[in-house]
Amino acid sequence: MSRTLTTTPRADGYRMPAEWAHHTGCWLIWPERPDNWRLGGRPAQAAFTAVATAIATTEPVTVAVSARQYDNARSMLPDHIRVVEMSNDDSWVRDSGPTFVVNDAGDVRGVDWDFNAWGGLVDGLYFPWAADDAVARKVLEIEGCDRYKAPLVLEGGSIDVDGEGTVLVTEECLLSAGRNPDLTREQIEQHLRDHLGVDVVVWLPYGVYLDETNGHVDNFCRFVEPGKVMLTWTDDEADPQYERSAAALKVLESSTDARGREFEVVKIHQPGPIFITAEESAGVDSVEGTLPREAGDRLAGSYVNSYIGNDIVVLPTFDDEHDDAAVAAYTELFAPRRVLTVPGREILLGGGNVHCITQQQPSGR
Repeated sequence: MSRTLTTTPRADGYRMPAEWAHHTGCWLIWPERPDNWRLGGRPAQAAFTAVATAIATTEPVTVAVSARQYDNARSMLPDHIRVVEMSNDDSWVRDSGPTFVVNDAGDVRGVDWDFNAWGGLVDGLYFPWAADDAVARKVLEIEGCDRYKAPLVLEGGSIDVDGEGTVLVTEECLLSAGRNPDLTREQIEQHLRDHLGVDVVVWLPYGVYLDETNGHVDNFCRFVEPGKVMLTWTDDEADPQYERSAAALKVLESSTDARGREFEVVKIHQPGPIFITAEESAGVDSVEGTLPREAGDRLAGSYVNSYIGNDIVVLPTFDDEHDDAAVAAYTELFAPRRVLTVPGREILLGGGNVHCITQQQPSGR
């Protein structure tokens, strides 16, 4: 049974653990939306299958699927991956799904944020989004986890925690006009403290250039361990990304975490830049009200957008000259976890990557 609670995680002694804490499983949502995923979603479905299969080598995986795609997904996914029927608007469970929180006794609950497709009617990516807004509650019901309904529009990709009281966010995203225009920065900070159990909020100015989520931090800067972060970087000072990454580095170098540690920053050079081809654009249905995928558009490619599993890290690669350096960096950063690479381009064409399409469920231990 899943109860909806009227308290907050912090008041009840709960906090969001770091992603490297032990998981009891991982959730994904099956891609099918033809105005976002080319060729009816078939290439993306193969990519999602690769991600789910990689994660399932070390933890249980559940894939939520619409009724019309259930048989197709069940046939494509390995038998040991659980498939459940769930209506949805698109496949970004990091953002529409719950943020799980734990207490010192190992109990697990979930936070259900308001979801409005990354900006609602101001600059959201599609309408309607009601099915996505219901995903978190349904996941918590299936898992039997008590639910906190947070009074805040927020996506899981816009936060990254160290599990020891610190959260990374971007001003570009959390202060965007389409999310919480009636709340001040200080009020948003308080909601983060109350619902994530954190003490320190580190505000980076921007995320990745042309990130259509208004600069989600999970595509840009994430914790590797307490006191240590990886940051998307480019050495090309003429690239618009350079100024954004340099601004983040300046903030990180002048900040400390909740334990008073200075940040060690590991730069991970971005792929590309990567652009949509004419063939890829032609495969996407054109629908009024949905962000178009135009030939020549730059994509917000990043190696930081990975999944930290129980004994593995799943890293997207792009047949890019920077792939090998990213794999080498991850191998060193996350040892003894194994680094498993998956093709990232098809997921990126939809607007995100491996971290965006996954949501870990911690075990609480």
